[in-house]
Amino acid sequence: MILKMSGFGLAVCMLFSLPTFSQTKPVKQVQYLSGTDNVRTKTWDFWATGGRKSGAWSKIEVPSHWEQQGFGSYNYGRDYVTYGKNFRFADEKGIYKHSFNVPLSWKGKAIFIVFEGSMTDTELKINGKSAGPTHKGAFYRFRYNISDKLNFGKLNQLEATVSKMSSDNSVNNAERLADYWIFGGIFRPVYLEAFPKEHIEWTAIEAKADGTFNMNVHLKNVKAGRTILAEIVDDKGKVVATGKTTTTSDSLVNVKTTLKNPKLWTAETPNRYQVNISVQNAGQNIYQTKEKFGFRTLEVRKSDGIYLNGTKIKMKGVNRHVWWPETGRAINPAIDLMDVKLIKEMNMNAVRCSHYPPDQSFLNICDSLGLYVLDELAGWQKAYSTKAGIPLVKEMVIRDVNHPSVIFWSNGNEGGHNFDLDAEYGKYDLSKRTVIHAHHKPGNAFNGIDCNHYEDFYSSKKILADTNIYMPTEFLHAQDDGGGAASLADFWDLHWNEKRGAGGFIWDLADEGILRTDQNNIIDVNGVNAPDGLVGPHREKEGSAYAIREIYSP
Repeated sequence: MILKMSGFGLAVCMLFSLPTFSQTKPVKQVQYLSGTDNVRTKTWDFWATGGRKSGAWSKIEVPSHWEQQGFGSYNYGRDYVTYGKNFRFADEKGIYKHSFNVPLSWKGKAIFIVFEGSMTDTELKINGKSAGPTHKGAFYRFRYNISDKLNFGKLNQLEATVSKMSSDNSVNNAERLADYWIFGGIFRPVYLEAFPKEHIEWTAIEAKADGTFNMNVHLKNVKAGRTILAEIVDDKGKVVATGKTTTTSDSLVNVKTTLKNPKLWTAETPNRYQVNISVQNAGQNIYQTKEKFGFRTLEVRKSDGIYLNGTKIKMKGVNRHVWWPETGRAINPAIDLMDVKLIKEMNMNAVRCSHYPPDQSFLNICDSLGLYVLDELAGWQKAYSTKAGIPLVKEMVIRDVNHPSVIFWSNGNEGGHNFDLDAEYGKYDLSKRTVIHAHHKPGNAFNGIDCNHYEDFYSSKKILADTNIYMPTEFLHAQDDGGGAASLADFWDLHWNEKRGAGGFIWDLADEGILRTDQNNIIDVNGVNAPDGLVGPHREKEGSAYAIREIYSP
């Protein structure tokens, strides 16, 4: 593996891959089928249908992009612009095979296979049987219940066919026809989850600055009359509040409690609590899980500003791609930590996940160290269809809903907004975060926030004189480090002093330079398209990084 990690970095990666509970307790059990990240991979069998090393069985490391393993062909998302109307993207498929055992002790449990991210359509068979419908969409966690397809005590065969381009044109429009590198392959981990028959599927938490705690608990096969116990634990391990309820025949229950004088979560004071949740029968735990969360109240006050815990906040933000030159979008928690520390070192307080949800570990670190996060559904300049987008919104929100760092949902980028999806976020988010539209044309303010991109100083003043809060989700483009900090002091003073100024997000953090395995390992930034970071592809600091740190200093 080309990526070199320090001992500290490896320790961080191991920390984020540890199981949640001892396996002797009635908890979810996890077995990785792939590696956990781009440093700790596992070898699977692989067949590419086109491009380099195609037409024969070989081996591939998982998770990875197959281009970085020497297979297939490279494409940049704007190649259709560069090469004209007759251009066609490489449309390879990758066929993965892997054999695995399942513990005999898992017999009778509910067993799921989970993919954290796979580009782009994924069709799965277990022991020759279809696991379910083809999943369409690259950046989202999805899973199949495979309990009835497994052989216990002997080998099982996984076969996944991954299509680089989707059979749904709206998915290609949202994810692939974009100003960034596009790849193929299973680029995030794959693992099994085993649950007791009665278990909790997921939770949604609303924890406010006044100490009120409200949690929806989504149940699976839990019988009526069970007790759902929630214990809130502080950073010293002390139980500081409890709540409970009794189940009925419904699959959803709600638990409430109150904590007096909680320590609040902000980017400057990222205080977190943990809630331990148990399903009990006659006082005995039959299932338990836990969630980290933070007490905070976020308000968007129309024609005024964004308030957290009653204090107006302004974004000193940057856009971030998930990126490492040797491995593309297959990364690890040490890289996530590096980026969060780098952003905070520049005295920034916010990050926009452009243009797709990040790895889970990145959000965990934003929660822990303190960054405000715009969590974005893919849609570079065209949107998912309603049919394609509805399940992807659900997958994104269910995964990310309890992260206190996530303050807004961003429904696509620069025209990639399907208005039919705006109401979908609130179906799964108990705290009803505001949905924004990160757009690039005037007149597209949404929910009282104007996010218009790349306005100059004078047009920005004009927008700020209007009725909407102004929070540009892209400004001061840093191509070739030519604009990352240019005039930032003037823009920041403007936003700081204007009532409706909410700050903004510079484009972007790091150059998207990819190590080309087909070109003697040169680092390619696709001409002028991808060298647009404040730092280089390996996070080499450029001039803007130092200027931003000074301008944003307290």
